[in-house]
Order: sequence, then structure tokens, then C-alpha cells
Amino acid sequence: MKKTTSRNGFTLIELIIVMVILGIMAAVAVPRYLDSIANAEESAEDAVISAITAGLRQAANDSLYTNGRASWPSNPFDALSEKPAGYTEDGDLADTDGEWTYIMLGTANGQITHQRADNSRYTWDYLAGDQDGDNAETGVLSPRVKAGE
Repeated sequence: MKKTTSRNGFTLIELIIVMVILGIMAAVAVPRYLDSIANAEESAEDAVISAITAGLRQAANDSLYTNGRASWPSNPFDALSEKPAGYTEDGDLADTDGEWTYIMLGTANGQITHQRADNSRYTWDYLAGDQDGDNAETGVLSPRVKAGE
């Protein structure tokens, strides 16, 4: 009489092969996921800065119409009808995930700051421009710079 055995389960080799395949998949997927998060945060920053830029253009047009000179507000966030989520007026560098701040560095200049979820901070220099006298200067909003660089 022949004894038959039933095979219920996986061998150790099969389990190891599955773990190796899952490890390779994770090694490829995790960096792509992290890149997509960074790209999403960069896109969100670009949207806020674009809204500020459009608001500053509108504020300059309004000022030109009412005062005869195009000028930007001393705080660029004042040009927005609605402040972005996370905007605070604490006057310090952004130190909370998703926080937006504006730091006054003078009467007509300052720095916009934003902290991302990975605790990296980015800044944009802002100059409202000088509208006094004959040499009127328009405002300037610099490109994004990683804080500390």
C-alpha cells in the first residue's frame, strides 16, 4: 500500500522568492511615491505664488487707476482676496508643515516662506518697489530658493 501525503502550504524557497519580488517592487515604488509627493507640494507652491503674482498685478492696476502710479502692497498676501491655507502672521520663518508666512525685512521688502511636509523650507524674496520720486521702481518677486542655501 502506497502512502499519499497531502501538500498544504508553500515551501521555504517559494516564500523567499515572493519576499524578494516584494522587496524589489518596494525599492522601485517608494522613491517614485516620495517624488510624487515633492512634485505635488511644488505644484501647490506654484499655484499660491501664481495667485500672489496675479493679485499683485491687479493691485498695481488698481493703484494706477486710483493714484496714478502702479504700486504693490507692503505684504504680498494682502493682494489676495483669500489667504492660502496655513497662512499665519507670526512674522517668523515657517516652522509648521504647510505654513505660509511673510517676514518684513524693511518698509518695502520681505520674504515669503513656506514649509513642506518633509520639513524643508522654501523662500521667495519680495520687494514692493519704490514709488516715491521720479525713479519709480516696480515690485519684484524672486524665484523659489530652498532656505539655508
